[in-house]
Amino acid sequence: MDVIVTAPPGALVTWEEADAHLRLDGDEDQREYVMRLAAAASAHIDGPTGWLGRAIGPQTLRAALARVEDLLEPLPYPPLIDVVGIQYVDASRQVQTWDPQNYETIGGRIIPVEGAALPAVYDGTYSRSFPLVTVSYRAGFVVDAAANPLVPAVPEPIRHAVLLMIGDMYRFPETASDLNVAPSAIPMSTTVKHLLSPFRKFF
Repeated sequence: MDVIVTAPPGALVTWEEADAHLRLDGDEDQREYVMRLAAAASAHIDGPTGWLGRAIGPQTLRAALARVEDLLEPLPYPPLIDVVGIQYVDASRQVQTWDPQNYETIGGRIIPVEGAALPAVYDGTYSRSFPLVTVSYRAGFVVDAAANPLVPAVPEPIRHAVLLMIGDMYRFPETASDLNVAPSAIPMSTTVKHLLSPFRKFF
């Protein structure tokens, strides 16, 4: 199952939180740089490319499935907020939308409702450029899944870990000398890993 982010999340902490953690006394000259550190630290752990293997800030993902039966598997990078839409290639190789009245979500899974079945999909070979089924969904920690816009509800251990990562990069500038490096290159302290480990998922 290939998953990409189509609407990314924001930084997992606010300027006010980072300012208080770093004791900058509201120094606006530092805001842009600190929030770049926050974005780098957040990207390192969040979403499909993140160390945690889950969605933290609310984001929209698109999963490309090789088989229609894969719809019954838990959607990756939980927690699931809702399903935006499901499209599939039918027997005539036409893209169709599966009627949302035919399915529901339970425990991060897509389940056909009583009396409905999985859609009939083209009997062909899956490829990344020609996925047979695609699922667009929103995932992340939020206060109220029914709210619009969604309000993030980042668990406190994750929030504190991000602040520690920001502090490490701020105090040791060589760590963050180039914020265009891959997020995976950002080091994490033992304390940060201990805070994050209970939330880590492996697929």
